[in-house]
Amino acid sequence: MKKSLVLTTIALSTLLSGTLAQAKEEFGTITGPLMGQKPPGMTAEPFAPGIASKAGWELEGVFAPGMQEFYFTLDRGVYEGPNKTGFRPTVIGFRQQNNTWVKFTEFLRIGEVSFSPDGQRMHMAEGYRDRLGDDWTEHQSLGPMFDREDWGIMRLSASSKGTYVFDDYKNEVVRISEVKNGQRQAPKVMSKVVNSGAMTAHPFIAPDESYLIWDSEREDGFGGSDLYISFKQQDGSWGKAINMGAAVNSDKWDAYATVTPDGKYLLFNRGVSDDNKNVDIYWVDASIIDTLKARQ
Repeated sequence: MKKSLVLTTIALSTLLSGTLAQAKEEFGTITGPLMGQKPPGMTAEPFAPGIASKAGWELEGVFAPGMQEFYFTLDRGVYEGPNKTGFRPTVIGFRQQNNTWVKFTEFLRIGEVSFSPDGQRMHMAEGYRDRLGDDWTEHQSLGPMFDREDWGIMRLSASSKGTYVFDDYKNEVVRISEVKNGQRQAPKVMSKVVNSGAMTAHPFIAPDESYLIWDSEREDGFGGSDLYISFKQQDGSWGKAINMGAAVNSDKWDAYATVTPDGKYLLFNRGVSDDNKNVDIYWVDASIIDTLKARQ
């Protein structure tokens, strides 16, 4: 028994060493905060060039609360189904250990990754995983209120109050579900402030619910899909949709915004090529949100 245990330990250690070596070869050695990146200014720029932004399809960059974990999605060429036509992106997870970022997980995406503000839940569309020590539980469903065949959720974002805001690509709308008196409320379609234009998707709600960011194709846009923001008013309604401007948006596809848990940076996707076969992660100083609020 002891010999078997020793051999198993050696095998796991060898496997881990091989995995770490492969990660180092693919991503290099990454040290320092923010995945080793110099903070951006007030105009958006690529995030982690050569690591999370390459000449390919990399997107959905998000830091977990605590800023010690970073996840992004890329194309590993995985296709499923009878005819191998079902494209499955791969999520890569890094964790900062002794000032070095180490890839610690890789899994096929089941919905776009976002986090509860306390960092204890990883949301993935109509499902989630909860923290379990240094890892995550198996994927679980949010239940029939969200897991419906007539909906197509890509991203669900949660506030500290438990409010869920999520998109539905089958119906091209964004819905909201609040918690009142401890009870989860049935999702309802948000107003035309959000649900105007085309391809409205990928909402992000601030932890304190003070603002909402999403992307949409609208007549006042810069080209493809643009990022918009709405600030919550004193009466609880959502203010007008504000295009986040040329410092953020481009004449390409700009989408999937998330604000880092420390509130300092806005990360989002940008299509670098017109066919969106080359998509990168961009970021910008999140103080641009305060600038936009002053103009509402």
